[in-house]
Amino acid sequence: MSTAGPTHPRAVRVVCVVYHPGPELEAFAASIGQATTAPLELVLVDNGTDDSESRRVAQAHGGRVVAPGGNLGYGVAANLGAHGATQPWIVVVNPDIVWHPGSLDLLLDAADRLPRAGALGPALLNTDGTVYPSARELPSLTQGAGHALFGRVWPGNPWTRAYQRRQQQVGTERTAGWLSGACLLLRREAFEAVGGFDPSYFMFFEDLDLGERLGRAGWNNVYVPSAQVTHVGGTSWRERPATMISAHHASATRYLTGRYDRWFEWPVRVALRIGLKVRELVELRAAR
Repeated sequence: MSTAGPTHPRAVRVVCVVYHPGPELEAFAASIGQATTAPLELVLVDNGTDDSESRRVAQAHGGRVVAPGGNLGYGVAANLGAHGATQPWIVVVNPDIVWHPGSLDLLLDAADRLPRAGALGPALLNTDGTVYPSARELPSLTQGAGHALFGRVWPGNPWTRAYQRRQQQVGTERTAGWLSGACLLLRREAFEAVGGFDPSYFMFFEDLDLGERLGRAGWNNVYVPSAQVTHVGGTSWRERPATMISAHHASATRYLTGRYDRWFEWPVRVALRIGLKVRELVELRAAR
């Protein structure tokens, strides 16, 4: 890692939230140094109970570990890692990301060109080289609710089809409604202006919520497909499917009911809670 001062105009604090990491963390840390010539500070926020692997990787790559002593959830841990940063840029990233050479420099170049870009995201490649749709539009209320309730149990439902049609642009640099939190370059000024991630989301939907709040505050979420990273993905789901399913449904409930928050919309909130709880129970049974 470069050791130039945090006041450098392209200095970046890289915040990676981990939970009992495996070999993917070493691959991530080794690749980030090839992604930019900018000064980097690597901060690993370890939500697990054994931070030995995080400390080994941090020592090997010039980083440091923040160990809160328990699982704070993704957004709270990311906020903790970003707290006190003086660098103008913050990267929030999953440990199962492998950076392509020069990819962070390309994100920084785009940020220099676009002063109202509050968040910038690269193209997320799956391990087979296909592109994951990481730059998405904000869901309409009916599409969001229909997709959340029926997307897994009835994939061909009309709300999911309509929602997915709105996410199909993947090849051009553009402004999006929100960007995947798997890998984000954030302008610190913008991130701090909106209060960072909403701590009420333990896991999932915190990136959608952040993108929506950045947009409301006048910042842009910009997709930069010339910058590429590979997302191994799925490790948390494979190891803790029941925990992840429940966390996903809790966050979906919070997000969707929050968008129907007027007093006369209480029947919609009740229906969403019931529908999402039923879907959660169906998925938990299938995961056993």
